[in-house]
Amino acid sequence: MKKILLAIVPAMLIFASCTEDISQLNIETKKPAAVPAPTLFSNAVKTLAGSLASASVNTNVFRFTVSHWAMAVYQDEAQYDFSTRAIPQGWWTTMYRDVLADLNESSRLIAADKSLSAGEQANKLAINDIMAVYTYSVLVNTFGNVPYSEALNSTNLFPKYDDAATVSKDLLNRLNADISKLSTASAGYASGEDLVYKGSVAKWIKFANTLRMKLGMVLADVDASTAKAAVEASDAGAISAAADNGLFAYLTASPNQNPLYVDIVTGGRQDYIAAKDLMDKLLGWNDPRTSAFFSKNNAGNYAGGIVGKTNTFVDFSRAGAKVILPEAPYVLADYTETEFLRAEAKERGWNVAGSAETHYNNAVKSSITYWGGAAADADTYLAQTDVAYATAAGDWKQKIGTQKWIALYNRPYEGWTELRRLDYPKITAPVGAKSGFPTRFSYPLNEQTLNGANYTAAASAIGGDVVTTKLFWDKN
Repeated sequence: MKKILLAIVPAMLIFASCTEDISQLNIETKKPAAVPAPTLFSNAVKTLAGSLASASVNTNVFRFTVSHWAMAVYQDEAQYDFSTRAIPQGWWTTMYRDVLADLNESSRLIAADKSLSAGEQANKLAINDIMAVYTYSVLVNTFGNVPYSEALNSTNLFPKYDDAATVSKDLLNRLNADISKLSTASAGYASGEDLVYKGSVAKWIKFANTLRMKLGMVLADVDASTAKAAVEASDAGAISAAADNGLFAYLTASPNQNPLYVDIVTGGRQDYIAAKDLMDKLLGWNDPRTSAFFSKNNAGNYAGGIVGKTNTFVDFSRAGAKVILPEAPYVLADYTETEFLRAEAKERGWNVAGSAETHYNNAVKSSITYWGGAAADADTYLAQTDVAYATAAGDWKQKIGTQKWIALYNRPYEGWTELRRLDYPKITAPVGAKSGFPTRFSYPLNEQTLNGANYTAAASAIGGDVVTTKLFWDKN
């Protein structure tokens, strides 16, 4: 045995000495140091969609805030307690570190890629920026003033906060530039890289126009001229059919399943239930979406629980089967939302084609058919006195706001924005609410402790770092 070992060891030493470069042995083949630009883009969009779709009480609690869901047992988040689980911190970190940073690096790599044609490079950079604008809009409409001009700079760990109104206008300017740069004459991302539109630049143009319309409308009550210009410029080019919907596609197989499936089905959660406010509207108007939105309780009935109150799980409706499918897509933008925006634009007297009633009807029909209802079901629903545009209660804000609130089911962050903006419907305050209705998130604790000077200036500028401070556009 000793002779064998003595023969092997010199051979190994000779082999090693003949190897000029052993640095390849340090390469992590399963964890590459350089991530391709398309992968960074796909991951950023996946993370953004997942955060907006999730029902995790650590990050996304907006289903309770808009009174679409209630909780059976744990009531902290339903009662507007966002600090116990550091929810603002999770939301902030995800948007900056996991979405914007990936988009920023993807764009840097694309700009440096000499193998791309000028047209393909321009398309990819524009699509990246559209999603960055989307993400910044979520941040600014959640917190108010946020780091923007100095954000994403690794050499500046303590960025200043920019004025929210200034950021919002700059986001519109960026969309203007992005839309002008997108060209169907050149390729964008490949189908497997683009998890929303499978490589269709034409549909990204529609998506960008709808986003510009939406961000413009947020400014309607504080800067009507800017809002009007953005909406009117977007109308003709925005989403005009369900086939244009911007859906983030999930798969049936792990790890690319819809977060609600993971949270509720795989996780075996038995605490999310329908909220009474939404259920009362659905049942009161014989809404054909009821069976898609929710399943029945153990007694075979539809019932909604009271937000903020302990509810017996088996007595109330839960998320419907379609909602918690592993492959259920998340809606980033769609025809329903766009038609409600067009209806509002007409009521504001802006130059948009069609009538407010027609767009309202189109939006409601689109929502019903998306959830599996037939066109006849939508017609019957709209024929009701309490639903028909001509006879439904209240002014246009109440009519549009109420139906949009229903249609934004399962898009809770968007529902929260519209509730703050249109102030309808009037939802019931949770039992044991820790504050008034939250019109923003407070800043993350990390910002307060690590970026103190800039945090203090931002908190003072917006009127105080509390959840009831209204954002600059929330004037009603």
